[in-house]
Amino acid sequence: MEFDDAVLTRRSVHEYSDEPVAEETIEAVFERVRYSPSSYNLQPWEFLVLTEDESRERLQEVAYGQEHVTDAPVAVAVLGNTDPSAHGEAVAEDQLRKGYLPNEEAKAGLLETIEGMADRDAETNRVWATKSTALAAMTLMHAARAEGLSTCPVGGFDPDALHEEFDIDDQYEPVMLVTMGHAAPNAADTNTPRKFRRTVDDIVHREEFEPTEAELDDEVVTESFATQ
Repeated sequence: MEFDDAVLTRRSVHEYSDEPVAEETIEAVFERVRYSPSSYNLQPWEFLVLTEDESRERLQEVAYGQEHVTDAPVAVAVLGNTDPSAHGEAVAEDQLRKGYLPNEEAKAGLLETIEGMADRDAETNRVWATKSTALAAMTLMHAARAEGLSTCPVGGFDPDALHEEFDIDDQYEPVMLVTMGHAAPNAADTNTPRKFRRTVDDIVHREEFEPTEAELDDEVVTESFATQ
């Protein structure tokens, strides 16, 4: 699927078919996810992928009983590592070997910077981990769509219960859940009207910032209701 198609046809889907998702398809999705950008290339993301019925039922309890958590054949808990130094050595050594850093002294300087980040307060590093991990979560949804799958980001869940239920260390911040599978025939897809999106003029501010209020185009609203 072309990138434009993946972006423009992506919907947040709650209804999934019984068709399973092949393991090689899941692997293909995450092969793309790992190329997501992150602060200092520190890649703080981890993904708990649940395909067993029992595991998704446990996750459903954490997600306040939302049905699509178990209706989807795959559910993913997206986690952010709040320790910036967790992969620092590998990242710095890679940059040294590839010439991004000129020498061992520069590598030591980078590692010192990363260690300084790790020494920040917990809330600062929680936000840091969430920012980079959210980028990977969006890559996950686009990569899944490129494989012909549908997804839904889920923000309604109990993070403390997730930690406890799946024995996740407190170092990892639960950023979101993502359900993934083949959309059911009656699910929202490219044949249903696209929900309202603000225009480019609404969201882009050139040279100076001035907030704008969203306005619906009457013709678009009429067309959407007519085609539902």
